[in-house]
Amino acid sequence: MLDLHRLQLLHHFAQQGSIAATAAALGYSASAVSQQLATLEREAGGALLDRTARSAELTVLGKRLADHAAVVLEAVEAAEVDLATHTGSPAGPVRISAVPSIAVALGPALAALMSRERDLEVVVRQAAPSEALSRLRSRDVDIAVVDDHAPSPPTTYERLDAEVLRHDPLALVLPRDHPFGARPDPIELRSLAAGPWICAPVGQPSRTAFDRVLTEARVTPEARWEFEGLATIAALVAEGVGISILPRIAVTAALRDLVVLRELPVPAARAVVALTRTSSRGRPAIEVALAALRDAA
Repeated sequence: MLDLHRLQLLHHFAQQGSIAATAAALGYSASAVSQQLATLEREAGGALLDRTARSAELTVLGKRLADHAAVVLEAVEAAEVDLATHTGSPAGPVRISAVPSIAVALGPALAALMSRERDLEVVVRQAAPSEALSRLRSRDVDIAVVDDHAPSPPTTYERLDAEVLRHDPLALVLPRDHPFGARPDPIELRSLAAGPWICAPVGQPSRTAFDRVLTEARVTPEARWEFEGLATIAALVAEGVGISILPRIAVTAALRDLVVLRELPVPAARAVVALTRTSSRGRPAIEVALAALRDAA
Protein backbone atom coordinates (compact mmCIF):
# COMPACT_ATOMS: atom_id res chain seq x y z
CA MET A 1 0.00 0.00 0.00
CA LEU A 2 1.19 3.51 -0.78
CA ASP A 3 2.13 5.49 2.32
CA LEU A 4 0.32 8.84 2.70
CA HIS A 5 3.33 10.59 4.23
CA ARG A 6 5.55 9.52 1.36
CA LEU A 7 2.91 10.58 -1.16
CA GLN A 8 3.01 13.99 0.48
CA LEU A 9 6.79 14.07 0.03
CA LEU A 10 6.36 13.26 -3.66
CA HIS A 11 3.78 16.04 -3.93
CA HIS A 12 6.24 18.46 -2.34
CA PHE A 13 8.97 17.34 -4.72
CA ALA A 14 6.68 17.94 -7.71
CA GLN A 15 6.10 21.51 -6.48
CA GLN A 16 9.64 22.31 -5.34
CA GLY A 17 11.53 20.68 -8.20
CA SER A 18 14.46 19.27 -6.25
CA ILE A 19 15.25 17.08 -3.26
CA ALA A 20 17.21 19.91 -1.59
CA ALA A 21 14.32 22.38 -1.92
CA THR A 22 11.84 19.78 -0.68
CA ALA A 23 14.00 19.05 2.33
CA ALA A 24 14.42 22.76 3.11
CA ALA A 25 10.67 23.39 2.86
CA LEU A 26 9.84 20.53 5.22
CA GLY A 27 12.74 20.86 7.64
CA TYR A 28 14.19 17.44 6.78
CA SER A 29 17.63 16.46 5.62
CA ALA A 30 18.08 15.84 1.90
CA SER A 31 19.18 12.26 2.60
CA ALA A 32 15.99 11.59 4.59
CA VAL A 33 13.83 12.86 1.74
CA SER A 34 15.79 10.80 -0.78
CA GLN A 35 15.43 7.65 1.32
CA GLN A 36 11.67 8.13 1.74
CA LEU A 37 11.19 8.66 -1.97
CA ALA A 38 13.25 5.55 -2.69
CA THR A 39 10.92 3.61 -0.36
CA LEU A 40 7.93 5.02 -2.23
CA GLU A 41 9.45 3.79 -5.49
CA ARG A 42 9.52 0.27 -4.08
CA GLU A 43 5.90 0.63 -2.99
CA ALA A 44 4.92 1.92 -6.45
CA GLY A 45 6.87 -0.80 -8.24
CA GLY A 46 8.86 1.50 -10.52
CA ALA A 47 11.22 4.47 -10.77
CA LEU A 48 9.58 7.76 -9.81
CA LEU A 49 12.69 9.91 -10.12
CA ASP A 50 15.32 10.14 -12.81
CA ARG A 51 18.41 10.81 -10.73
CA THR A 52 21.76 12.20 -11.83
CA ALA A 53 24.78 13.19 -9.75
CA ARG A 54 23.47 16.76 -9.40
CA SER A 55 19.72 16.65 -9.90
CA ALA A 56 16.56 14.58 -9.98
CA GLU A 57 13.34 14.93 -11.91
CA LEU A 58 10.08 13.04 -12.11
CA THR A 59 9.78 10.16 -14.52
CA VAL A 60 6.55 9.57 -16.45
CA LEU A 61 5.47 7.20 -13.69
CA GLY A 62 6.50 9.77 -11.09
CA LYS A 63 4.37 12.47 -12.72
CA ARG A 64 1.37 10.15 -12.84
CA LEU A 65 1.72 9.29 -9.17
CA ALA A 66 2.29 12.95 -8.23
CA ASP A 67 -1.01 13.80 -9.94
CA HIS A 68 -2.74 11.07 -7.96
CA ALA A 69 -1.05 12.30 -4.78
CA ALA A 70 -2.49 15.79 -5.29
CA VAL A 71 -6.01 14.33 -5.54
CA VAL A 72 -5.51 12.12 -2.48
CA LEU A 73 -4.17 14.98 -0.37
CA GLU A 74 -7.08 17.18 -1.41
CA ALA A 75 -9.51 14.46 -0.31
CA VAL A 76 -7.75 14.14 3.05
CA GLU A 77 -7.85 17.90 3.54
CA ALA A 78 -11.55 18.01 2.61
CA ALA A 79 -12.23 15.34 5.24
CA GLU A 80 -10.32 17.37 7.84
CA VAL A 81 -12.36 20.47 6.93
CA ASP A 82 -15.61 18.53 7.24
CA LEU A 83 -14.67 17.34 10.71
CA ALA A 84 -13.45 20.80 11.75
CA THR A 85 -16.73 22.45 10.77
CA HIS A 86 -18.54 20.30 13.32
CA THR A 87 -16.54 21.85 16.17
CA GLY A 88 -17.90 25.27 15.19
CA SER A 89 -14.91 27.21 16.54
CA PRO A 90 -11.63 28.19 14.85
CA ALA A 91 -8.64 26.38 16.28
CA GLY A 92 -5.19 25.18 15.37
CA PRO A 93 -2.53 26.78 13.20
CA VAL A 94 -3.17 29.00 10.19
CA ARG A 95 -0.02 29.61 8.17
CA ILE A 96 -0.06 32.71 6.00
CA SER A 97 2.54 33.90 3.52
CA ALA A 98 2.61 37.52 2.40
CA VAL A 99 4.85 39.90 0.52
CA PRO A 100 6.50 42.29 3.02
CA SER A 101 4.83 45.50 1.87
CA ILE A 102 1.40 43.92 2.39
CA ALA A 103 2.30 42.16 5.65
CA VAL A 104 2.95 45.54 7.30
CA ALA A 105 -0.64 46.59 6.58
CA LEU A 106 -2.24 43.26 7.52
CA GLY A 107 -0.15 42.36 10.56
CA PRO A 108 -2.10 44.32 13.21
CA ALA A 109 -5.41 42.73 12.16
CA LEU A 110 -3.92 39.23 12.35
CA ALA A 111 -2.40 39.94 15.77
CA ALA A 112 -5.80 41.15 16.97
CA LEU A 113 -7.37 37.96 15.61
CA MET A 114 -5.06 35.85 17.76
CA SER A 115 -6.03 37.89 20.81
CA ARG A 116 -9.72 37.23 20.16
CA GLU A 117 -9.42 33.55 19.23
CA ARG A 118 -7.36 31.95 21.97
CA ASP A 119 -7.32 28.52 20.31
CA LEU A 120 -6.05 29.92 17.02
CA GLU A 121 -2.35 30.14 16.16
CA VAL A 122 -1.55 32.51 13.28
CA VAL A 123 1.89 32.26 11.72
CA VAL A 124 2.88 34.79 9.03
CA ARG A 125 5.88 34.26 6.77
CA GLN A 126 7.46 36.45 4.13
CA ALA A 127 7.37 35.07 0.59
CA ALA A 128 7.51 36.41 -2.94
CA PRO A 129 4.40 35.64 -5.03
CA SER A 130 5.96 32.75 -6.96
CA GLU A 131 7.31 31.17 -3.77
CA ALA A 132 4.00 31.72 -1.99
CA LEU A 133 2.09 29.87 -4.72
CA SER A 134 4.49 26.95 -4.54
CA ARG A 135 4.23 26.78 -0.74
CA LEU A 136 0.44 26.98 -0.92
CA ARG A 137 0.21 24.10 -3.38
CA SER A 138 2.69 22.12 -1.30
CA ARG A 139 0.56 22.72 1.82
CA ASP A 140 3.38 24.54 3.61
CA VAL A 141 1.00 27.50 4.04
CA ASP A 142 -2.79 27.78 4.19
CA ILE A 143 -3.27 31.28 2.78
CA ALA A 144 -1.01 33.13 0.35
CA VAL A 145 -1.41 36.90 0.15
CA VAL A 146 0.26 38.00 -3.05
CA ASP A 147 0.39 41.11 -5.18
CA ASP A 148 -0.11 41.21 -8.93
CA HIS A 149 1.01 44.25 -10.90
CA ALA A 150 -0.34 43.05 -14.25
CA PRO A 151 -2.95 45.29 -15.91
CA SER A 152 -5.36 42.32 -15.94
CA PRO A 153 -4.43 39.88 -13.15
CA PRO A 154 -5.56 36.24 -13.54
CA THR A 155 -8.88 35.44 -11.91
CA THR A 156 -8.61 31.65 -11.78
CA TYR A 157 -5.92 29.30 -10.53
CA GLU A 158 -5.96 25.51 -10.76
CA ARG A 159 -7.29 23.99 -7.53
CA LEU A 160 -7.04 27.36 -5.77
CA ASP A 161 -9.60 29.98 -4.75
CA ALA A 162 -8.63 33.60 -5.38
CA GLU A 163 -10.14 36.65 -3.68
CA VAL A 164 -9.06 40.21 -4.45
CA LEU A 165 -8.73 41.94 -1.09
CA ARG A 166 -8.15 45.37 -2.57
CA HIS A 167 -6.66 47.31 -5.46
CA ASP A 168 -3.68 49.27 -4.18
CA PRO A 169 -3.13 52.40 -6.33
CA LEU A 170 0.36 53.26 -7.49
CA ALA A 171 1.54 56.78 -6.68
CA LEU A 172 4.38 59.09 -7.57
CA VAL A 173 6.45 59.37 -4.38
CA LEU A 174 8.58 62.47 -3.82
CA PRO A 175 10.64 63.70 -0.86
CA ARG A 176 8.69 66.18 1.27
CA ASP A 177 10.87 69.12 0.16
CA HIS A 178 10.93 68.22 -3.55
CA PRO A 179 10.25 71.33 -5.70
CA PHE A 180 7.44 69.51 -7.54
CA GLY A 181 5.74 68.46 -4.33
CA ALA A 182 3.42 71.48 -4.26
CA ARG A 183 2.35 71.25 -7.90
CA PRO A 184 -1.25 70.27 -8.65
CA ASP A 185 -2.11 66.72 -9.72
CA PRO A 186 -1.29 65.15 -12.02
CA ILE A 187 2.38 66.01 -12.39
CA GLU A 188 3.84 65.61 -15.88
CA LEU A 189 6.29 62.72 -15.44
CA ARG A 190 8.50 63.82 -18.32
CA SER A 191 9.44 66.89 -16.31
CA LEU A 192 10.95 64.51 -13.74
CA ALA A 193 13.10 62.51 -16.17
CA ALA A 194 16.30 63.65 -14.44
CA GLY A 195 15.25 61.78 -11.29
CA PRO A 196 17.13 60.03 -9.93
CA TRP A 197 14.45 57.35 -10.09
CA ILE A 198 14.61 54.50 -7.56
CA CYS A 199 13.09 51.14 -8.49
CA ALA A 200 13.33 47.40 -7.99
CA PRO A 201 15.74 45.30 -10.08
CA VAL A 202 14.71 43.93 -13.46
CA GLY A 203 12.53 40.85 -13.10
CA GLN A 204 10.68 42.05 -9.99
CA PRO A 205 6.91 42.50 -10.49
CA SER A 206 7.01 46.07 -9.17
CA ARG A 207 9.78 46.88 -11.66
CA THR A 208 7.58 45.69 -14.52
CA ALA A 209 4.83 48.06 -13.33
CA PHE A 210 7.36 50.89 -12.86
CA ASP A 211 8.68 50.48 -16.40
CA ARG A 212 5.16 50.27 -17.83
CA VAL A 213 4.09 53.55 -16.19
CA LEU A 214 7.16 55.41 -17.44
CA THR A 215 6.88 53.92 -20.93
CA GLU A 216 3.25 55.01 -21.19
CA ALA A 217 4.31 58.50 -20.07
CA ARG A 218 7.17 58.45 -22.63
CA VAL A 219 9.77 58.96 -19.91
CA THR A 220 13.33 57.70 -20.21
CA PRO A 221 14.97 58.09 -16.79
CA GLU A 222 18.33 59.83 -16.94
CA ALA A 223 19.40 58.19 -13.66
CA ARG A 224 18.00 54.99 -12.20
CA TRP A 225 18.96 53.32 -8.93
CA GLU A 226 17.92 49.73 -8.21
CA PHE A 227 17.20 48.30 -4.76
CA GLU A 228 15.48 45.20 -3.40
CA GLY A 229 12.37 45.81 -1.30
CA LEU A 230 9.67 48.44 -1.60
CA ALA A 231 10.25 49.51 2.00
CA THR A 232 13.90 50.26 1.22
CA ILE A 233 12.90 52.28 -1.82
CA ALA A 234 10.34 54.27 0.18
CA ALA A 235 12.92 54.96 2.91
CA LEU A 236 15.43 56.23 0.33
CA VAL A 237 12.84 58.60 -1.10
CA ALA A 238 12.09 59.83 2.43
CA GLU A 239 15.81 60.54 2.85
CA GLY A 240 15.76 62.70 -0.28
CA VAL A 241 17.86 60.34 -2.36
CA GLY A 242 15.45 60.20 -5.31
CA ILE A 243 11.88 59.67 -6.47
CA SER A 244 9.84 56.58 -7.24
CA ILE A 245 6.52 55.03 -8.21
CA LEU A 246 5.20 52.78 -5.46
CA PRO A 247 1.99 51.15 -4.22
CA ARG A 248 0.43 53.39 -1.58
CA ILE A 249 0.44 50.60 1.05
CA ALA A 250 4.23 50.33 0.67
CA VAL A 251 4.64 53.83 2.07
CA THR A 252 4.11 53.15 5.75
CA ALA A 253 2.65 55.59 8.26
CA ALA A 254 6.13 56.21 9.69
CA LEU A 255 7.21 57.72 6.37
CA ARG A 256 4.05 59.63 5.42
CA ASP A 257 5.31 62.89 6.96
CA LEU A 258 8.59 62.63 5.07
CA VAL A 259 7.24 62.13 1.54
CA VAL A 260 4.58 63.45 -0.81
CA LEU A 261 2.29 61.00 -2.65
CA ARG A 262 0.86 62.30 -5.92
CA GLU A 263 -1.55 60.76 -8.38
CA LEU A 264 -0.19 59.36 -11.63
CA PRO A 265 -1.29 60.91 -14.95
CA VAL A 266 -2.68 57.50 -15.95
CA PRO A 267 -4.04 55.60 -12.92
CA ALA A 268 -2.42 52.23 -12.17
CA ALA A 269 -2.73 49.78 -9.31
CA ARG A 270 -1.63 46.39 -8.06
CA ALA A 271 -4.13 43.77 -6.98
CA VAL A 272 -3.74 42.33 -3.48
CA VAL A 273 -5.02 38.76 -3.70
CA ALA A 274 -5.65 36.09 -1.05
CA LEU A 275 -5.23 32.56 -2.36
CA THR A 276 -6.38 29.39 -0.63
CA ARG A 277 -6.60 25.75 -1.64
CA THR A 278 -10.15 24.95 -2.74
CA SER A 279 -10.08 21.80 -0.63
CA SER A 280 -9.35 23.82 2.53
CA ARG A 281 -12.23 26.29 2.26
CA GLY A 282 -14.81 25.96 4.99
CA ARG A 283 -12.27 25.23 7.73
CA PRO A 284 -13.25 27.65 10.52
CA ALA A 285 -9.68 28.77 11.21
CA ILE A 286 -9.10 29.71 7.58
CA GLU A 287 -12.45 31.46 7.22
CA VAL A 288 -11.90 33.73 10.24
CA ALA A 289 -8.38 34.53 9.02
CA LEU A 290 -9.75 35.49 5.60
CA ALA A 291 -12.37 37.67 7.28
CA ALA A 292 -9.63 39.47 9.22
CA LEU A 293 -7.66 40.01 6.02
CA ARG A 294 -10.73 41.47 4.30
CA ASP A 295 -11.34 43.88 7.17
CA ALA A 296 -7.69 44.99 7.24
CA ALA A 297 -7.54 45.52 3.48
